Amino acid sequence: MTRTVYVNGTYMPEHEATISIFDRGFLMGDGVYEVTSVLDGKLVDFEGHAVRLERSLNELDMAHPVTKDDLLAIHRELVRVNEIETGLVYLQVTRGSDGDRDFVYPSADTKPTLVLFTQSKPGLVDAPSAKTGIKVISVADERWGRRDIKTVQLLYPAMGKMMAKAAGADDAWMVEDGYVTEGTSNNAYIVKGNTIITRALSNDILHGITRAAVLRFAAEAQMQVEERNFTVDEVKAADEAFITSATMFVTPVVEIDGTAVGTGAPGSVAARLRDIYIDESRKAAI
Repeated sequence: MTRTVYVNGTYMPEHEATISIFDRGFLMGDGVYEVTSVLDGKLVDFEGHAVRLERSLNELDMAHPVTKDDLLAIHRELVRVNEIETGLVYLQVTRGSDGDRDFVYPSADTKPTLVLFTQSKPGLVDAPSAKTGIKVISVADERWGRRDIKTVQLLYPAMGKMMAKAAGADDAWMVEDGYVTEGTSNNAYIVKGNTIITRALSNDILHGITRAAVLRFAAEAQMQVEERNFTVDEVKAADEAFITSATMFVTPVVEIDGTAVGTGAPGSVAARLRDIYIDESRKAAI
């Protein structure tokens, strides 16, 4: 089946999709993106992703390509025509192209580039990593200072994932000034006693949509949450650790830098939060 994608107002087969070589997303990483999960053919947390996209565009003084209602319609149409039951919709907005390369932003009437495509992920809910947990390594956080903006500048996170792969692990947790910031594509948590600990929101980390939902569900389930910095040594001494993201939901972390976290097996808090998140997301999906 040929995948249908969306490029600047047109639905087309993926092999026909093109953008300008002068697009600032290609030349300068001048763009933002969102990834929305699809469960049972419906969009999970679309409102949260749309709001964060709006914030990212505003922070970069970038034009909004379409209205939120139009964006929802595009998402739904791509899910429909590509017959996505479980998977994701990727969205990217760049500052567009005015036909040449320049560090200075193009004129205000330059149209932004809007691209969307789907990916089918049949095993998203029952991913083996949810039962086995993942192993992470710690690496220095060498990204730029505005990590709260979901830009397409993903070279260092990609390098972090490759460092993890070379070390026989699954992912990397980035560390700055002695404290864990986040994973390469996810927010990071530890559990000590009855308390879930995760870094507070700031420019240092991405304001995860899944993070917000999981912390809300944790509070509703009478779980104690503490938003503060934590060290790698605290991870090693924790009872549990886990990550959250739109594509991995809640996934346990069982090892960091070769040291087992807790018993070295997925813990009950992560398992419970994953079940709650998937159940509630299915109920609220649109």
